[in-house]
Amino acid sequence: MSESKKWPCDYCTYENWHASKKCILCRAPKPHQLINEAAEAVEQDIYKMAPLVSPDSANGNICSSSRSNTDLNSKWVCHVCTYLNWPRSSKCTQCLTPRLRLQASASASARHIMPLSVNVNITESSGSRSSSRKNSPNSPEAAKEINNDRNRAVANMTVKWNCKACTYENWPKSLKCVLCGISRGKIYPDSQTSEAGICSASTYAGEDNRQISACRSPPLIARNMDSVELQQIGGATASAVTQKDKNKADERHIKQIRNRLSDGDWMWLNACIGAVEGDVHAVEAYLTSGGDPARYLTPDEALVLNRPSAFQAGYTLVHLAIRFQREDMLAVLLTSTDVASKAVKRMPSHISPDIAAQLMRDISASIRQRKGDFPCYFLTECATFALPADIEDLPRPIQKQLFDEILDRDVQKALEVEEPIINWNVEITGRLCSRLYALWNRTAGDCLLDSVLQATWGVFDRDNTLRRALGDSLNEGACTFYPRWKEYESMEAQSLHFSLDENQWQQDWAILLSLASQQGASLEQTHIFALSHILRRPIIVYGVKFVKSFRGENIGLARFQGVYLPVLWEQSFCWKTPIALGYTRGHFSALVPMEVDTDENIGAGANVQSHEDQQISYLPLMDSEGKVLPIHFLAGQEIGKEEIILREWLDCCVTEGGTLVAQQKIGKPPGLVRQMVDEWLDRYRRLAQMVQSPTHGHAAQTLSSDGETDDE
Repeated sequence: MSESKKWPCDYCTYENWHASKKCILCRAPKPHQLINEAAEAVEQDIYKMAPLVSPDSANGNICSSSRSNTDLNSKWVCHVCTYLNWPRSSKCTQCLTPRLRLQASASASARHIMPLSVNVNITESSGSRSSSRKNSPNSPEAAKEINNDRNRAVANMTVKWNCKACTYENWPKSLKCVLCGISRGKIYPDSQTSEAGICSASTYAGEDNRQISACRSPPLIARNMDSVELQQIGGATASAVTQKDKNKADERHIKQIRNRLSDGDWMWLNACIGAVEGDVHAVEAYLTSGGDPARYLTPDEALVLNRPSAFQAGYTLVHLAIRFQREDMLAVLLTSTDVASKAVKRMPSHISPDIAAQLMRDISASIRQRKGDFPCYFLTECATFALPADIEDLPRPIQKQLFDEILDRDVQKALEVEEPIINWNVEITGRLCSRLYALWNRTAGDCLLDSVLQATWGVFDRDNTLRRALGDSLNEGACTFYPRWKEYESMEAQSLHFSLDENQWQQDWAILLSLASQQGASLEQTHIFALSHILRRPIIVYGVKFVKSFRGENIGLARFQGVYLPVLWEQSFCWKTPIALGYTRGHFSALVPMEVDTDENIGAGANVQSHEDQQISYLPLMDSEGKVLPIHFLAGQEIGKEEIILREWLDCCVTEGGTLVAQQKIGKPPGLVRQMVDEWLDRYRRLAQMVQSPTHGHAAQTLSSDGETDDE
């Protein structure tokens, strides 16, 4: 084979350069060639790969070449696609065309049909070689005349065409090359012109085209196209990259702003969106949570909202309500006293969020875990929150506004007016100055945890510190909590004449554990019992007896009212001063007293020693009907000894009226709690100064808690 010729691949028929050891297209190895002098002297063609056979025009016998004993293992050439197939193949592997076979005759020299094979050493002794070659339809000479008038119609239907770009043989009906996508008869795509130096070889064009041109190699179309495209968009690339970097920087800036926003900030942004879209509930939720209705949008907040046509820096909810004609919202925002008493809430932790956050960090740091058989978590510090006595020094209008913004009026009414649950004893509320006030807190499933921390430190459990301690205590101390819980619930079930098997008990316990660890989930009696162990002090719950619907109908029995004692601890490890909680229709509230500005010792019924820095509030251990409050989670042998147990775990005494009460000792508040309460109280002191000033007589009637008139 000459150095300038290419070799065809046996698998895909792609023609490769002579120096290639593998096929460029399918990576098949180069076939072995038998090199001899006779083969080098004869030009090779795909039609010379088959033995030259021609019928004898004289007697009709089949005449073959002198090498009739060609090797049977040689491949046969498909007459349609020229693919080289194995000898035993009855159909072409590529195009599935049946293999052509020659009819056997009576001649003894051709007893069986010979398969097509590569035979390059052809010698013909007969003088009729040329005539037989021309007359045989399988001869190369006849095939090379495929473009004559006689064979043109058949050839157009059966002969494939070679792509001039990649030399792939395509079916006649294909308008483009299946491999490279170039149109038939073209070297380049339609959008480009042909370049010099790239030539193509025509198949079956004549004797001179028997050799495939050496310059026929796939052009680098993809590389040329990439270079052209880069030249076209080169000018716009730099500006696109610059704009992309700028967008990334803006996204990073917005992401940083969003990470700095707190829950209150997100409620404020939702209220702004609600003012634009007409969502009254979003605005009411913001005002109910203690949000400032006079708050204005900052540039960063307007950037986060990403709606310049609606939100601009400096806008308030009133601006948005007026601009988008939200008359119902405008009435809510501009109503002075009534809305302030129902919607706007300002707790001490709202006024001083930084101090409240520091208090939560201190509480989290004071949580420890007891080692031993009962690995329950507990607090190392004891605190009791009370409203400051300086509230009594404020003018009556300011006092009313203060109580409207810190108390939950609905809870206070339900526990005090609708049913005599708290403040029903005139002796306790009047002479002993032990009135309880229901503080407002969040209405989600965290209300129990919020009320516990409000009754002790005056803050909310916003970071779920107390919930994590509750869940870990129940999970790790299950060996101690579970038997006590099961025994108590079994006695309750027996009183209702039903029982549960062990699987049902374990399923109920698993539900309690999941509720303790799930943020926002409502909590039950067992969780209050566990919280009393975490606080290491009793918890007294004053609650309604029946859960009512919105229509006022009784829909269930509420069993939360009672006393929860940390009976799983040693008495010496616990404090005897309790905290008080209120329960109304699925909601817990902290019940706190007010400090008394007096030095007199107001004990009754027992000798109560009071220190200068400690005051005592009296919590009734009986209901309005004179029945002792139940003690939850007592063991079977402790039933019937409730009053004795109360006196062991609480500092109890009896008033002159015969009411059993527990002493709640209010010590000196921690420094951070006092600072937080002072900052909260300073707001109302400033309002009081403006009211009492003679130059603000007109403004005294329309002042808001921000110290501004409605006109301002």
